[in-house]
Amino acid sequence: MDNVIKFYSVTDEYGEFSNFAAYPIKLKGKTWPTSEHYFQAMKFESAKDRKDIFGAKTPMEAARKGRDRKRKLKRNWESMKDNVMREAVLAKFSQHNDLKERLLSTGDAKLIEHSENDDYWGDGGNGKGKNMLGRILMDIRDKLAT
Repeated sequence: MDNVIKFYSVTDEYGEFSNFAAYPIKLKGKTWPTSEHYFQAMKFESAKDRKDIFGAKTPMEAARKGRDRKRKLKRNWESMKDNVMREAVLAKFSQHNDLKERLLSTGDAKLIEHSENDDYWGDGGNGKGKNMLGRILMDIRDKLAT
């Protein structure tokens, strides 16, 4: 498959695929400003921490707060993070028709979050990363296509 779409920054051609893109999602009885806000907030046991992240003014601020290790992570976070991301991405692409159409328009292209800063959710910048966000997007695309 030589059909590859790389995304990272919200200003990129496929920037809507980024969790920082300004598409609110409705989950757990709230409307979250972005999928990044939701994902970062779900890391924590404390309702106070989750509320603080929910109120972050930007997705970057939500991400920074979510990386603050003074906050207590859920004990099972490592085993649940992929499912939380899947939940956020599914909500985003099923709640916004324009996004759903955009994702479906990629056909069978391989979607890659091209990021030097992340070798778990992204490709690590050198293609050696796990690209979990890209994989989840492709799974969601398959699910929405049926």
